[in-house]
Parts: sequence; structure tokens; C-alpha cells
Amino acid sequence: MSFSTIRQKPNTKKTPNPELSFIQGVLRTAGGTALGASLLASSMVAGGLVGLAISFRNLPDVRTLQSYSPSETSYVYDIKGRLLSRLHGEANREAVNLERISPELKRAVLAIEDSHFYLHHGINPTSIGRALWVNWRSGGVVEGASTITMQLVKNIFLTRDRTFSRKLSEAVLAIRVEQFFEKEEIMEMYLNNIYWGHNNYGVQTAAQSYFNKPASELNLAEAALMAGLIQAPETYSPFNNYSNAKQRQKMVLDRMATLGWITPEEARAAHRAPLGVGKPTSWQGSKLPYVTDTVMQELQETFSKEVITKGGMRIQTSVDYFMQEKAEEAVKKGYKQLRGRGIRTKDLQVALVAVDPRTHFIKAVVGGVDYKKSQLNRATQSRRQPGSSFKPFVYYTAFASGKYGPGSVVNDSPVSYRDGSGVYSPKNYGGSFSGPISLQAALIQSRNVPAVVLGQKVGISKVIEICRRLGIESPMRPVISLPLGAGDITPLEMANSYATFASNGWYSEPTIIVQIADSRGNVLVDNTPKPQLVLDPWATASLTTVLQGVINNGTGRAANIGRPAAGKTGTTDNERNVWFVGYVPQLSTAVWVGDDANRALGKGVTGGGNAAPIWRSFMTEALKNEPVLQFHAASKFPRPKVKQKK
Repeated sequence: MSFSTIRQKPNTKKTPNPELSFIQGVLRTAGGTALGASLLASSMVAGGLVGLAISFRNLPDVRTLQSYSPSETSYVYDIKGRLLSRLHGEANREAVNLERISPELKRAVLAIEDSHFYLHHGINPTSIGRALWVNWRSGGVVEGASTITMQLVKNIFLTRDRTFSRKLSEAVLAIRVEQFFEKEEIMEMYLNNIYWGHNNYGVQTAAQSYFNKPASELNLAEAALMAGLIQAPETYSPFNNYSNAKQRQKMVLDRMATLGWITPEEARAAHRAPLGVGKPTSWQGSKLPYVTDTVMQELQETFSKEVITKGGMRIQTSVDYFMQEKAEEAVKKGYKQLRGRGIRTKDLQVALVAVDPRTHFIKAVVGGVDYKKSQLNRATQSRRQPGSSFKPFVYYTAFASGKYGPGSVVNDSPVSYRDGSGVYSPKNYGGSFSGPISLQAALIQSRNVPAVVLGQKVGISKVIEICRRLGIESPMRPVISLPLGAGDITPLEMANSYATFASNGWYSEPTIIVQIADSRGNVLVDNTPKPQLVLDPWATASLTTVLQGVINNGTGRAANIGRPAAGKTGTTDNERNVWFVGYVPQLSTAVWVGDDANRALGKGVTGGGNAAPIWRSFMTEALKNEPVLQFHAASKFPRPKVKQKK
């Protein structure tokens, strides 16, 4: 029987479940007087609460349980439709009929949760009396008196606040439920709805997760353990603490023996029986966890967590499963090589992110070396100084002004600028100066002084404006040293900005989501690219020509992949962050290497020597089946005119 087909209770007297008729027999042995008093008290309390129900007109209509439906899991797919992960607040729930649930489990649950279930009318007066006394003594609600019916309405209709008003509402609703539904229907809804730990909702998925078998096949030992989970699933989970789980199991078995539902010998035998628990299977881990995390980050900008995990969305990502695998392999291989080269910093990490310049879809994202050890997505969440990989933004700004070209000359010599109350004097890596040098040679050789001088000539505020145009949202201060990468930027921002260089000035917002549909196929989100030309084509093509020289003849020679490619190395002061960001017409990729605590990586560590090889390793594999394409030549575009000052 599914939740949607539960029938309304007919106006006839309910009869006990034949399967559990022995419970009534056991209870009758307590004596007619005690039972009569109990039933009388139950009727009195129930009658009183029904009267009070008039003042609870805003409570939910329990008849909605007739059409109650569990939440739907959302699914994440790669660009080819391969399932990557499931997003859910609740596990994939499979509702089962009461007849398909082990009798041992039903008895175990009744024993530990509500042994008078088939005798009361929604509330248990004895339990209420005990709880009232304890709560009065404590001055607050510290002990409950919830029956199975009360637990059901609490889980579906009410909050979990431990207040008297909530408990009273719970009791009223429980009585209403008992008026409309048979005991078997209530028990079925209860077992299919409650939480069993490790993201298991419903008895069927819980049985599969803990024992890899359906609920119908649970034996006494397994049933007692599962029944013991209900009060505190994570505390008594055999996955978390096997000893706690066995102690709780014994408590359930002892309770069943006390009630006379099993013999003491059966209880001892069940407690001694080994439990074949394995690993939790209800929460299926993502096949590509960094991809799933990036998807979640983007989804949360538009949807609530409840909609994401319960809305049944079908999310198609832009990532190809096998390209992502190649990216993760390149990062792991690069990490081992870095360790082999003597980098011993404690929290060494590598991040990689690739963007398609034609669409600005994210094609691969690796947020760290080992997701199991650290879930921080450094590719999208960590801001680090980019060092000299920031210089192309300065050079593009100069080219776009119309005043400068790759052949323009700047003086690479000692220079000082007043910076607040002090003086800033930029230095080149190695400490030498070259004198007059072309902008092309200065960028290929990654000279610092020319970049600072050029930044002052074109204006730092103009450089920041270009960065904003390229989608960089990280905070930037207009300091003199900004051309050397003084601001913190994410690897995704770098890869996406360089992707706009690769497309010769065409920009779209980066996304990892191509489309989202609901479970019925209705499209909720369509991220078809809407590119805009945000950069000057001549200036962009000129910059790309210079950046090709970085790989062919400059600091990025370790990134040479045997086809036209452009890129830039980056190394910050004290070798704390090293980068290589580069592109071909089909793919732009940023690689960052650093320490999570921002420790120095060691003398001599550079972007060209340590990040570029990782970039080359990934790009070589990622582009194996891609044709070799040429970049646009600057000669095809008109050079921008110098704007005259008004």
C-alpha cells in the first residue's frame, strides 16, 4: 500500500492486527482491573483532548496523509548523460506495504517505542502521567510520552521544539489520525517515514543500507538493532559505534523478553548473533565530488536547499566524466612529483579548473589533491595572489588604449613610487635590470619593473575595470603593486578570464550547469551561452601572440604541448603561490600550487617549473581528440585609436 492509496477509516469498530493478537493476550494477563482502569483513563484523556481540539483549528488536516508523497531526489549528470551523483535531504525512499516488513521488526519497534499501540487511541495515559511528573520536577520538557501515532504526526506536521504547546498539538493530531486511519495504516506510514540514520528514511532503504537485504528478510537480531536506532540513529549506529549499537540492541531484546514476546533464551541468542553490517549505502557518494560541490554552489545561488534536495531536479552539467578523470589524475600525479622534488610544506595542495572559451562552460574542476581528506574546493572558493599571471591584464589594458603595442619600449631600470607614507621600489625576479625593453620581451621574460611602470602609465583603475569586464569579482585595491598580482583571485576567475583571451574577446558568465529540468521534463534553467564582445579584438590577438612567446621562448616552456598555445606563469613573493594559466582556442586551464596555511613552498619553486608541467599533463590528455586550431592574427583587426582627452 503506497502513501497515495491509503484509504479512509470506515465508521466501524477497529479490530486488532491478527498477527499481533498475542500482544493483547499478554496485556490481559495484567488483570482486568488494571486494564479497565487504563482504558478508562485513556478514554477520559482522549475525550478531554478532543474537547480541547476546538481551540486547535489551525492544526493541519490529518486527512492529507491520504495523498502524502515523499520528497524526490535530484540527479546530477555529465554532459553525455552519465549519472554523477544524487542530491537529497532524504535517501531514495522505497515505501513498502506492512506485509512486506519483517514481523520481528514490527514487534521490536512496538516493544521499545509503544508496546500499548494496539490498545490506546493515539495517546498513552500512563506515559503521559510519568512525563508530566518528570517535566514538572525539571521545570521544562525533558521527557516525552510519544506514542507511535504521536511520533508520526510530529515527523510530518510539526516542529521538533520540546514545548508543552507542541506536545499538546501532537496529542490532538494523534487522536485525529486514529479516527481516520486503521492501526495497520498508521504503522505502515510510521515505518516508511521515520529516520533510521545515515540519511536513511524508511525501513526498506534502512534495511538495505545496514544489512544489504529487504525489510522483509530481517531476523530478530537485525530487527532489534534497527528498532534501537529510532531514538538516536547516529548515536546507536553500528557504523559509528558498534559497542553502543550492541548495548542498545540488548535493551530492545530485553524489553521484548520482559513483555513475553520472546523468551530470555531467544534474547540472549539474538544478542550473541554476529551482525553482517557493512558500509552505509544509502548515501551514494558522488563519483566526481568536486564537480558535485561546484554544482551545489551554483544551485544555491538560485534555489533553496530544500528545493535542491527534494525537488526531483535533473541537472545536466558541462563536465565530461572522462575529462574530469584526466584532470584529477594530472593533479595527483603533479602532487607526487612536487613531493619528489623536495617540496615538504605540510599542507601542500594543487587545484585545477578548465573552461571552454567557446561557451565558458566549466569542463573540469579539481579543488584539491584528495577530496576525502579535504572538501575545500580551492578551484572556486580559495582566493590567492596570482603573481605574474596577473600581468596579461595590464598588458591588454595598454594594448587596448591604442598607445602601445607589443613592440613598444619601456625602461626596465630602478624606479620608486611614493606609496602612502613610504616608498615602493619594485624589483625583478633575480634582482637584475634590462634597460630599454619591448613590451613583448618584458612579458615573455616576466619582468616585474616594466609591468609596474606600465600599470602607472595606463592607470591602475583602468586595469581593475578590465578585470571586472572579464568577470573577476574578487576584491581589488588600486595599489601600485597590483600589476604583480597583489590582489587575491580564484583559479576559476583566472581560467575564465584567460578563456576570454582565447575567444578573442567574447565573454559569457562561467557555469557548470547546462540545463535543469524537473522530474516531468519541464525545463527550469537553460544556460545556453549568450556571449558578448567585451575586449578589443586587435588588443586581445596581440596579447595572445605575446603569450604564445611565453610558452615557446619564455618562462612557460615547460607548458609546451606541441600545438599553438598561450599562457603565463605566476610566482608570488617567498614562493607561497605558483601558477600557470594558459589556453588553446578550445580550452583554458588554470593550475595553482600552494599551501593551505600560505607557507612558503621553498626557494626556487616557480610557476614555470612546478605548475606548468601539471598544466601540460592535463592539456595533452584533454586535447587528444581535438583538432589543432590557430589563434586569430592581430593583423586581421583594426588597431584601436587613441582616445583624445577632452
